[in-house]
Amino acid sequence: MSAYMTILLTGAAGGVGTLMRNLLPAFGHELRLFDLRPIPGEPDAITADLADRAAVREAVRGTTAVVHLAGIAQEAPFEQILRANIEGTYRLYEAAREEGVRRIVFASSNHAVGCVPRPLDGDPPIPVGTPHRPDTFYGLSKAFGEDLAQLYWDKHGLETVSVRIGACFPAPTSVRMLSLWLSPADGARLLHAALTAENVGHTVVYGSSANTRLWWDLSSARALGYEPQDDSEEYAARLVAEQGELDPGNPAHTRLGGHFVTDPPIRPH
Repeated sequence: MSAYMTILLTGAAGGVGTLMRNLLPAFGHELRLFDLRPIPGEPDAITADLADRAAVREAVRGTTAVVHLAGIAQEAPFEQILRANIEGTYRLYEAAREEGVRRIVFASSNHAVGCVPRPLDGDPPIPVGTPHRPDTFYGLSKAFGEDLAQLYWDKHGLETVSVRIGACFPAPTSVRMLSLWLSPADGARLLHAALTAENVGHTVVYGSSANTRLWWDLSSARALGYEPQDDSEEYAARLVAEQGELDPGNPAHTRLGGHFVTDPPIRPH
């Protein structure tokens, strides 16, 4: 696909959305911003709910591709997850299909496979083809999104790169995150690769930097042209000194999804 595109960025007011709306334009992309909440300093941003079919269709009209970051990013009652993450993602795909948009980059999550055991020393990295094992309703919604993407590719030829994001923050905040951290700069590199690679069909990739303590296989992401530049190891000594190494007797430390498996953060009402 063209390296320079008009991209609809949903969830543009969120944590990852804020980082990406500041970084993606450097790759030459023109962004159209969409969020449920107004975005300070962005008077042209579209403020609408994914439940509004007409607004979503108008938002995707004329775009080259969509980066779909919108939705609830924590655990919540199933009814809330259903409305925001499952039905909202379906409506976005339908609008993209109706308007002839050719590609979506879907923000999946490590929580789609959060109950998978993390690799121990000497184990191979977790393959991207590992079966879904969600750790929450939130993770379940990301598994749904990946399967929806496959359906729309098989039935309608709408391409998707599903990015199982680890933890995209300016710096890792826990020892677990040392293995899953996606630096903002690498996040933008990965999204750019996902937007511009040729013939992706439906491709699932893990989203993290080239971390020394990496738990999963980045080969499908690298096949898109992604070349991560950052490594969380520079933060390791401080975090280990503060928190200790991971405890093999703690399920929150032995599963990919971490504390989402045992005590997930709940979205406030």
